Amino acid sequence: MVQSLGRAAGSNHGCAGQVVYIATMLDASAASTNRRQALRSTAGLLLGTHRAWTGANDRVRLAIVGMGGRGTELMRQAAKLPNVEIGALVDPDGRRTEQAAGILQQVTQGAMKAKLESDMRRVFDDKNIDAVLIANCNHWHALSGIWACQAGKDIYVEKPVSHNLFEGGKLVEAARKYKRVAQGGTQRRSYGRFRKVIEMIHSGVIGDIYLAKWVFPGKRDSIGFKDPQTKPPAWLNWDLWVGPAPMQPYHENLVHYNWHWFWDFGNGELGNNGIHLVDIARWAMRKELPVKIYSTGGRFGYKDQAETPNTQTVTWTYADGSAMVGELRGLYTAEPMSWDFFGTKGHIRIESDEKFEIVLGRSKQLEPITESLPTINHCENFVQAVRERRMDLLTAEIRETHLSTALCHLGNISYRLGRELKFDPARNRFVADAEANQMLTRNYRKPYVVPEQV
Repeated sequence: MVQSLGRAAGSNHGCAGQVVYIATMLDASAASTNRRQALRSTAGLLLGTHRAWTGANDRVRLAIVGMGGRGTELMRQAAKLPNVEIGALVDPDGRRTEQAAGILQQVTQGAMKAKLESDMRRVFDDKNIDAVLIANCNHWHALSGIWACQAGKDIYVEKPVSHNLFEGGKLVEAARKYKRVAQGGTQRRSYGRFRKVIEMIHSGVIGDIYLAKWVFPGKRDSIGFKDPQTKPPAWLNWDLWVGPAPMQPYHENLVHYNWHWFWDFGNGELGNNGIHLVDIARWAMRKELPVKIYSTGGRFGYKDQAETPNTQTVTWTYADGSAMVGELRGLYTAEPMSWDFFGTKGHIRIESDEKFEIVLGRSKQLEPITESLPTINHCENFVQAVRERRMDLLTAEIRETHLSTALCHLGNISYRLGRELKFDPARNRFVADAEANQMLTRNYRKPYVVPEQV
């Protein structure tokens, strides 16, 4: 169960528009069908949980954990939904909760006044909170979600849903054990154009995909160097901010945002933005975990305090020989963000504005573009699933986002070790590689420990 405040102490991303993933894909695989059936079966078990839902118009009270840019955007969106109340705002930075409370008052014209907390566990103990939207730092995502599930709350967990592979699996396990509606923050699964492209790919338009490639160009300037300070600022609960990570001196390159570029707290650009591209590619390929991973890269162009690469290439190879190749560029390029899918019958290219092109066979002529599917608001999708107690309504059910997050972890481990790795998806372990297997989890700082038994 969630640790009580009497025994110890816990808390920065959000959600954009998301869509119900309509399961009417032509030529849907048996695996996909079985997965949907399993979700529907599990959804039936969710009925009659801690709150007595009597109809689709019941008010849903939400708490938001992590009031950075993503958490604040999530709050804005959720506050506009009918019969949704923002009951609590949580962040170890007291300035952030105060600022967010003011924004909430503006958005709702004074109709909502949320409780402000620094420790999420006090909110999880509140029986009036139905669901939690988790948007704090990466190193807190999984444990926040596990604690919320143990307290009987439904969860939305921002991407990446974990800081390492072990805790991501435990997050999924907790959602299943406590029969919670659980969604991940890979919201591009909601966009109508992506849904249309995936529908076409799954219908066999370009045949079997043997290679998916993606590029993320995101210019990042040097973060410089910030000196450690003997005391953290008075407005910040440093113990709660550090949480499961090793305790260390406060410095201004950690709070806020640049923590992404330090391994103790973030997962680099691969876990920050790369996961969105991984997720679309994996969705299109209908793949889960690979058998071989190789990553190269570095922090080029400047020297600063950050630890993660600003330039990285990862190749994930599957048991059937098909592969995904991802390229992250943190320096200068005119390339758009893009995906390329190469199939046995043709090629589809998607660019960042969601435009896509199709070439079939030996033809050099582009095929006509069909109309997009509609985009549905992500937060509304989550709230609907909470009200109806139906996991199968979710566009990014937690296991799917966990699998995409896992690819990011595997790629980063290969980069950090500087070599190709072989992986056994059935065991969730690297093959005969003790050094790599140690990096599938972390040494948790008590009392912020992800347990073996959730």
